[in-house]
Amino acid sequence: MRIPDAACVFLTIAAACLATPSAFASELPDPSNLDAIAGLPIPWLFFLLVFATFISEDLTCISAGLLAANGSVSLVSAIAACFLGIYIGDGLLYLAGRHLGSPTLRRAPFRWILNPDDIRRSTEWFQKHGPMVIFASRFVPGTRFPTYVASGVLQMSYLRFSLYFFLAALVWTPLLVGVAALVGHVAIEYLEIYRAYAVWIFIGIALLLWILIHGVVPLFSFRGRRLLLSRWKRIRHWEFWPPQVFYLPLIPYLLGLGLRHRGLTVFTAANPCIPAGGFIGESKCRILYMLRSAGDHVARWTSLSPEEGRPRQLESIDAFLLENRLEYPLVMKPDQGQRGAGVAVIRSRSEASAYLEDHRQTVLVQEFAPGLEFGIFYVRRPGSEQGEILSITDKRFLCVTGDGKRTLQQLILSDPRAVCMARLHLRCRSDRIYEVPASGEDVPLVEVGTHCRGALFLDGSGIRTEALAHTIDAISRDVPGFFFGRYDIRTPSLEDFQRGENFKIVELNGVTSEVTHIYDPSHSLWSAYRDLFHQWRLAVEIGAANRDLGVPTTGLVELLRMTLKYRRTARG
Repeated sequence: MRIPDAACVFLTIAAACLATPSAFASELPDPSNLDAIAGLPIPWLFFLLVFATFISEDLTCISAGLLAANGSVSLVSAIAACFLGIYIGDGLLYLAGRHLGSPTLRRAPFRWILNPDDIRRSTEWFQKHGPMVIFASRFVPGTRFPTYVASGVLQMSYLRFSLYFFLAALVWTPLLVGVAALVGHVAIEYLEIYRAYAVWIFIGIALLLWILIHGVVPLFSFRGRRLLLSRWKRIRHWEFWPPQVFYLPLIPYLLGLGLRHRGLTVFTAANPCIPAGGFIGESKCRILYMLRSAGDHVARWTSLSPEEGRPRQLESIDAFLLENRLEYPLVMKPDQGQRGAGVAVIRSRSEASAYLEDHRQTVLVQEFAPGLEFGIFYVRRPGSEQGEILSITDKRFLCVTGDGKRTLQQLILSDPRAVCMARLHLRCRSDRIYEVPASGEDVPLVEVGTHCRGALFLDGSGIRTEALAHTIDAISRDVPGFFFGRYDIRTPSLEDFQRGENFKIVELNGVTSEVTHIYDPSHSLWSAYRDLFHQWRLAVEIGAANRDLGVPTTGLVELLRMTLKYRRTARG
């Protein structure tokens, strides 16, 4: 074989593969004009076809079919060469995703953005639906590269992956090469039409299937119908909207306040004793330490450093229990956390060990204070002798009551409130959903007073008493530099609480805490925004007053740095 002939064949195929569909017909050799390469040795031509698939699989298959139609290569050899090239190329894409993409997800900045739980759920979904996705991608140009790389990134089993795309290529390759061999250049026109509309057809079919699977099929089961109702309620009732949606109107309002008070981040001076006023990433342990003068009004606690190692951490928990004459359950939570993330009620040493295995940052261990829970929002202007309670939230822990007939899953789905967060409750109680609670048995669904974890928030303004306000004000004034924030408090007795007695502060949140009474289902969206705007106006005014007294504010760049650092810490 002469080198010029081999180069001619390779360049012809490569040019055809690199051409756009519209130009492809003019670039591809006409079968009637391929006599010049009819005498090429089959191994050379076979190798060139294999290599050309790395550039474009579909166009190489059509080139091979045209060569088979011209008699330059047998149809079997053409199919085998294209199949081998496709199989090798797809495998390389998978390996690139597995060995290059997956480690990348664990490095900054991707690990700041991609939640490990999201990646885990995506991996589980891909392991379950991967065969369908991989097989379908073989017939939809433009979807193969991201699909095969994603298979590797999500650590799909290589043996399973190779089997799926082996079967898909086994169907697709003979089909495309064979059609090209039979109809010759007419195949190019059909390929051009197919490539132009295949993605849209696929999207349309996928959308139709999604509607059928998620909107029609669920109607045929009780669980499906109730979960559809749950989704509808979460859309319809604003208290369940995602924070990024609910807080959108607050952004222009805060910008206006910042311009009026000559500082977009002036609110970060609202609490000089807390970094950035408690905007994000503040240490819960440090704040509880600042409340030490409150004595027995603060739940007893200790902290565990990740550097100690788990055996030493467990020993520290044992010592904490012994020293304070406590027993399990305990509450464990990340030292830096938002919106109840990572808060858990721990009932045994083994549960504590499992929690520490999953949380590699500093952990706060706290006595479990049973009873009722309230949120009290406190404000005091700099220079004022006395502060005030701005809001009281009565937090209710949702439970369902057994009837001796229905399973826990059915009770959750039937409850008008629990159904709103049914997926969360079913996931948290997954080990019990098929149990049938006895008649009259109360099954708690929520143990943590956080709205996003399923707690019901009610407006508790009627609970306020002068005695309670006096006690909260005295505790707050004993913390130098604290002017604005929300206490989370537990008490075994409402009467004692109203007398300002017998309660435990479990947490104090700074400037980004909420007047959570706004989530009372009886409150309108308008009243919620009214109270939220009032809260933030106070934060800015208090921050501006502190700034005028010499308290430094935190700049936007520093706030961004703190946010990124918190996200890194929260994800371990």
